[in-house]
Amino acid sequence: MRGSGGRVSLMIANEYIIAEQNSSFEGNQNSNNVLQVYRFADEREALKKRLARSVVYDSGVQSAVDRILDGVRTDGDSAVLDFTEQFQGVRLDDMKVPADTIKDAWERADRGFIRVLEEAFANIMRFHEHEAEKSFFYEAKGGVILGQRVTPMERALLYVPGGKASYPSSVLMNAAPAKVAGVKEIYLTSPCDASGTVNADILAAAAVAGITSVYKLGGAQAIAAFAYGTRTIPKVDIITGPGNKYVALAKKQVFGHVAIDSIAGPSEVAVIADESANPEFIVYDLFAQAEHDPDASAVLITTSGALADAVLKCIEERLPKMDRREIIASSLGSNGAIVLVGSLEEACEVSDTIAPEHLELHVEHPWDILPLLHHAGAIFMGGYSCESVGDYFAGPNHTLPTNGTARFFSPLSVRDFVKHTSIISYSKQELKCCGEKIASFADREGLQAHAEAVRSRLKTL
Repeated sequence: MRGSGGRVSLMIANEYIIAEQNSSFEGNQNSNNVLQVYRFADEREALKKRLARSVVYDSGVQSAVDRILDGVRTDGDSAVLDFTEQFQGVRLDDMKVPADTIKDAWERADRGFIRVLEEAFANIMRFHEHEAEKSFFYEAKGGVILGQRVTPMERALLYVPGGKASYPSSVLMNAAPAKVAGVKEIYLTSPCDASGTVNADILAAAAVAGITSVYKLGGAQAIAAFAYGTRTIPKVDIITGPGNKYVALAKKQVFGHVAIDSIAGPSEVAVIADESANPEFIVYDLFAQAEHDPDASAVLITTSGALADAVLKCIEERLPKMDRREIIASSLGSNGAIVLVGSLEEACEVSDTIAPEHLELHVEHPWDILPLLHHAGAIFMGGYSCESVGDYFAGPNHTLPTNGTARFFSPLSVRDFVKHTSIISYSKQELKCCGEKIASFADREGLQAHAEAVRSRLKTL
């Protein structure tokens, strides 16, 4: 794969990819993008710089979102309608989708598609039912009862992107954990087109998920409306779901007024592969993430130079046939890489450095290396567990942490839609036993009233 001091690179040229190998290769001045191949042992620092992911909002996005949030907070419905006209190209008479329209979308949908939606939703519900938490109580010494009560949030907004593409899968993935959690009022919003129509597949998925309150709003104005509440739009307790950079920043800005799931960034996949892997499987899995967005990231980490060569060749052959080849090429050139490592242990180290949204293990014994992996949104075990099965059908949620946040964030789950309340029942007997210890602790912190709150009760005992 590499000569001494040379670099194998994948060059994006016109509408296809050409693999070149030259010990003095330094890039093509006429090429827009270069996908580099790194040898981990030699190029750790360059690799870390290449693979670093973060969300940075330029000043224009920040000022636009601030203006929208301030407008909706001040002027309510009129601002929502004005911004919707500005950004979605339609002046809405009613921001809510009529129930008959949702029912009609379900009835008109292809029956085969509806059956797939229903089976997928059943799988997703079944998985999330395993996440359900129970309240607990226990009796400590001296008649003390302690516990934790788990209760659902009352109102949730599920944001489903629209525009150039529709994502009925996001309807199912957001709705299932909210329903399992027991959220009473579930609202869904998705941007309408210039005729004021929400995508029919999204409406059909809403019907399958049992969601009847659907709105035609998108962008930062939708986030603001449900975060603050207006005369006609309810204030919710949590907002979940991905969106563009305006939606992501708006969610970040309203956090505190409402809970949010996470700040979603462009999609990512890392693939760990050994010599047993199928290069065609890998290429299509890399393409599957790259076709989302030019800012998406697709990285192959492999112990096999021969496999890397085969993947390069397969990309050259397959890319011209892809409908979204320009987006794929841009994504691979800007954010992709092939990383050559000396062992699967090194491969796991690289993956943990990335903390990818999706991690695929195209290795002969994937379960053997699972204990070595600590940071990923979802891990797909073996060559036949492609990321697509997780996106649509398997059951685990496809709303996953991006931009390296899998180091501390988790997939969307039932836990996002519930809250925990501590329960404390102290007895006279135990307060008499421990009260002075508690009061002296308060004294130590200089909080007189805390101490007196205990001592006043001790006097009665």
